[in-house]
Amino acid sequence: MRLVLIGLTAGFFSALLGVGGGIVIVPLLLLYCAFDARSATATSLAAIGVIAVSGVIAYALHGDVRVEYAALVGLPAAVSVVGATALQQRLKTRTIELLFAAFLFGVAIWLFVK
Repeated sequence: MRLVLIGLTAGFFSALLGVGGGIVIVPLLLLYCAFDARSATATSLAAIGVIAVSGVIAYALHGDVRVEYAALVGLPAAVSVVGATALQQRLKTRTIELLFAAFLFGVAIWLFVK
């Protein structure tokens, strides 16, 4: 049931704000499902694939999808995943958690300041 609620939450925020994977799913898996950081990240990435397909369909029906820009962002991102995954496998779990926290903190500061 917790995973279903996490999925509903992620889907809602994904459609509303364009976030869902790392920013919503990972912390919720860590807090409410006792996942370790690696499993939470991997599970989140798998879920993002499903969320992205449904989101693209919904936004495409409204004519909002810019395929050429999505490709310019998505293809390099897909390539960088390979390197980042290799790096993550070499880091301690606590280091991954702290890097994630620092990232979220930095984004929060930027949103308040901008």
